[in-house]
Amino acid sequence: MKRTFTTTIFLLISILSFIPINAQEKNDFVVGAKADFVSRYIWRGLLLSDAPAIQPALTFGMYGIELGTWGSYSFANNQQATDEVDFWLSFTHQFKRSIGISVIFLDYYLPNAGVKFGNVNNYNDPAGPGAHLLEAGLILFGPESLPITVSGYVNFYNDPGKNKYFQVDYTAEVKKTNLMFFVGATAGSKNNPSYYGSEKFNVINVGVNASKEIKITEDFSLPVFVEWSVNPRQDISFVRFGLTLQ
Repeated sequence: MKRTFTTTIFLLISILSFIPINAQEKNDFVVGAKADFVSRYIWRGLLLSDAPAIQPALTFGMYGIELGTWGSYSFANNQQATDEVDFWLSFTHQFKRSIGISVIFLDYYLPNAGVKFGNVNNYNDPAGPGAHLLEAGLILFGPESLPITVSGYVNFYNDPGKNKYFQVDYTAEVKKTNLMFFVGATAGSKNNPSYYGSEKFNVINVGVNASKEIKITEDFSLPVFVEWSVNPRQDISFVRFGLTLQ
């Protein structure tokens, strides 16, 4: 019964995807496809790959719910490259002229980790941990008059430390350039401190992302971004570049 329940939860979350911060006001069925090229893969203040990567995404959405998948594939030509395939489900509701809320469930899977995709064991299974780590998140975002987003995430499956991450974002526009300032922190974990690199609460992700659309032709513009960030816990700083095709 325990394995059947776990498998059911896994199958539910494995078909999931992310939802944009702006909830759909119409009940139209929406399909989204895009790919980001990034100069390096940095996630929550952590350098996951120092090689360029292509990061495609496919989403399906309706009634404020979207499901889909996202991946990251390194240009490094070796089996140790940090490739990743994620699935998630999210529901977003925007209150009229007020705050919005988004609830998200994510499944992280590393295809090069040597564990079969169908292995859904928890970390304490006698046969060894499975290939999927599950996370739940809650996102609160303000109206246009107060463009602040507050988010929190917790690992609830296949992480002995139940690691948590929190972030605050502030967005602004300066001369057609979109700016996002962010501060992220981990609650820390004594049972699995290597996940975010800390046993206790620490700020691990501070920076700014600047994005804009570069006009190529009369009918085509290319979205690009440059991001600077620093991980105060590791005392290391990053600059990365990215562009989006969609």
